[in-house]
Amino acid sequence: MTIRRKITNSSIKELHISDSRMNDTELSGFHARISAKGRITYYLYYRLNGKQQNYKIGTHPEITSVQARDVAKLAHASVVKGIDPHETRKQHKEDEKLARLSTLEAFLDNQFTKWYMAQYPKSGDREIKNLKKNFRKLLPMQLRDINAATVERLRTEMMNGKASNSTINRRITTLKSAMSRAVEWEVIEKHDLKKVKALQEDNSRIRYLTFEEEESLKRDLSARDFRIKKDRENGNRHRQDRNYPLLPDLSNKTFADHLEPLVILAMNTGMRRGELLSLTWADVNFEREVVTVKAANAKSGKTRHIPLNQKAKSALLNWKLDCGQTHWVFEGENHQPLKDFKKSWSALLEKAEIVDFRFHDLRHHFASKLVMAGVDLNTVRELLGHGSLEMTLRYAHLAPEHKAKAVNLL
Repeated sequence: MTIRRKITNSSIKELHISDSRMNDTELSGFHARISAKGRITYYLYYRLNGKQQNYKIGTHPEITSVQARDVAKLAHASVVKGIDPHETRKQHKEDEKLARLSTLEAFLDNQFTKWYMAQYPKSGDREIKNLKKNFRKLLPMQLRDINAATVERLRTEMMNGKASNSTINRRITTLKSAMSRAVEWEVIEKHDLKKVKALQEDNSRIRYLTFEEEESLKRDLSARDFRIKKDRENGNRHRQDRNYPLLPDLSNKTFADHLEPLVILAMNTGMRRGELLSLTWADVNFEREVVTVKAANAKSGKTRHIPLNQKAKSALLNWKLDCGQTHWVFEGENHQPLKDFKKSWSALLEKAEIVDFRFHDLRHHFASKLVMAGVDLNTVRELLGHGSLEMTLRYAHLAPEHKAKAVNLL
């Protein structure tokens, strides 16, 4: 049975299943239906271009009668203008769907990440995670709404947070890469992040070991090695007395653990920390005395071959004998590459009384010693894997004899 009453919260409460339908007495076509299970739904009935339509507004109590009336009025006004509310709703849903797919987060997840990982298999996963972390505020934004002014504000926050200029520049570069791919793949028409100019970086820092520091580092490495072996020997003696299982004997090994061969290799090849930890024994050719850094593991994305001097070769040979059959040169837990050695490295520097020195500075030490020994800068560039000579030029001042020879030509 259909009843006629003004649709209000009170009248809706009085609607029974037997009533079936309530037609509003004020707004033509506005009505409410009640199902056999007692669920009430609001509709607007209208005619447009000779076509009859029943426009679903929503269900009670998710939407109140007042809210339903407001929606019905808007839909009725559209009909008067010749606009079909059904078509408007379809377009609105399409717009909402498109909007969900064109946020920065959706673009990263659905398109950019896969491409970026293929381009940078070694660092891609870490860079994408950092991108989402550093630009969390941008993730729900539409790509088209991300502009230079917004990014500048976020960059200012990063600068106030004491992040270095080089770190901030790397973050912005990754974001720009994502936005440029969005333009290239026709997700958006354009972006203006080119206006966000790179911050000035200070690449002049070259920290290398003095002769005294290098000797101190080597001496404390050996002392550390001896101490670890002695502790293991005493520990096993203690275990044996108590019938505990013994730990692997270290007395017949050249190195007690990974730290000393890592340092020796870094000092004599100039390899980056990530390149060292990504090495497999297949990358080491003892016969040709060369170690290969694969493109996938190199910062430049290019393969390079580094000659092994006797110190590096000897360290690797002995370390291989110590390790046995492993895939990775520096293997950690579960047959995966070693992830970190920060704690042992920091303890070593403290013992050797060496300050303001990072593991990466061993790369500077390698390059500096080469330049001071008279090796030309282009050869140093090739060994370091620099993309251009500009990065290598910062070591030029370490070869004063070259400048002296040039002046003496006058």
